[in-house]
Amino acid sequence: MTGPRSDPVSEGQRIAEAASSRSIVLRLAGGVGVALRCPSANSSPLVREYADVDLVGRSKQREVIERLFVDLGYEPDTAFNALHGARRLFFWDGTNERQLDVFLDTVEMCHKLQLTDRLAIDDVTLPIADLLLMKLQIFETNAKDMLDITALFVDQELTDDDAGINMPYIEQLTRSDWGLWKTITMVAEKTDHFSTSVRGLTHGSVVHARIVDFLERLQASEKSRRWKIRARIGEKVRWYELPEDVH
Repeated sequence: MTGPRSDPVSEGQRIAEAASSRSIVLRLAGGVGVALRCPSANSSPLVREYADVDLVGRSKQREVIERLFVDLGYEPDTAFNALHGARRLFFWDGTNERQLDVFLDTVEMCHKLQLTDRLAIDDVTLPIADLLLMKLQIFETNAKDMLDITALFVDQELTDDDAGINMPYIEQLTRSDWGLWKTITMVAEKTDHFSTSVRGLTHGSVVHARIVDFLERLQASEKSRRWKIRARIGEKVRWYELPEDVH
């Protein structure tokens, strides 16, 4: 096999093809995943550079995942993988000085997203709703994250299945989790304001309308007793984690 490609999006496609050829379940996430599902992320004004490649796989395939990336020209972070390999793996692309991060089953950042049952829905990336949630659950969202979120709302409709942004799925996840609901609605509102500052964005009205619809549906969705009890406490107690920089 040839070594890692310089373009992260092209490299993501190479990894997906190699994983599929070995029957390994690996799905692209992060900005590269968004770029592969959203045409607007590949041209101005929403195009951006990608510093790394993120994927999600299955913990039961850890050994074959590690072997795959060695064969693809990556160097494993042996110490980190020995300590945290049950849930996360790191690899290094020395050619392009770029890191690669593989979450196993669950993504734990500001909130915990259990993705085991979501990995078989699409062949190359996480489902659209999960690509969006991975961005919206970041409490300290930066401009790059909001560009990706904007691209998702430009190109993807709110739907009742995984053809687009699967709203019943998101509503179910937030039904009992006030903290996740709070963060993703807060970041969606922030992105709505951010999108108005993106020069040359011709679909600003589409983004605004879809975010308003997104927020209204989450506000109106059924909430559990647990959600309501936590809502009474509100922001007096922190509802999110600040993930450590473990790279």
